[in-house]
Amino acid sequence: MASQTNNNGNKPATGFSPFMRGLFVVSLALNLLVIGGFGSWGLRHGGWHGAHHPSRLDMAGGPLTRALTDEDRREIGEKMRSAYRNGHGTRAAQRAGFDALVADLRAVPFDPGAVAERMSQQREAFRERLEMGQRLLLDHLAAMSDAERAVYADRLEARIEDYRAYRAHRTGAGGGN
Repeated sequence: MASQTNNNGNKPATGFSPFMRGLFVVSLALNLLVIGGFGSWGLRHGGWHGAHHPSRLDMAGGPLTRALTDEDRREIGEKMRSAYRNGHGTRAAQRAGFDALVADLRAVPFDPGAVAERMSQQREAFRERLEMGQRLLLDHLAAMSDAERAVYADRLEARIEDYRAYRAHRTGAGGGN
């Protein structure tokens, strides 16, 4: 038999060099690692753990936003949601992007460039949301009085110390209580 066939009786795709295949696999693995990390973080720090509350946009800033008062977090969160609705995409657009990614993953022949482009679009959308949140937080901090900012800094410092103690206890390093 002169040509090789796969289990489906079709000739295998041979359009990509081993280097490009390896590069794609590494890129895909890194993207999945990042997505998995953010998903895990969301479930642990704002997801439906114990049915307390769903993940929220206004908690995406980690200790910087958790050190805010509940009222301040709600205010910034509402500004983020409003800005997001007013020109920064919709849930329907996000769903369409993921649907297109799934379709690209199933495409035969597989096009790594199309998948890479979809992932790049998702990273860009995330970066834009993160930058928007940082701008809104900075605006909020700038509007605080010196005394309010000092109280905020105390809460932030306490959050950071609590986190360090937790990590030291979990890893067994440093003997945190």
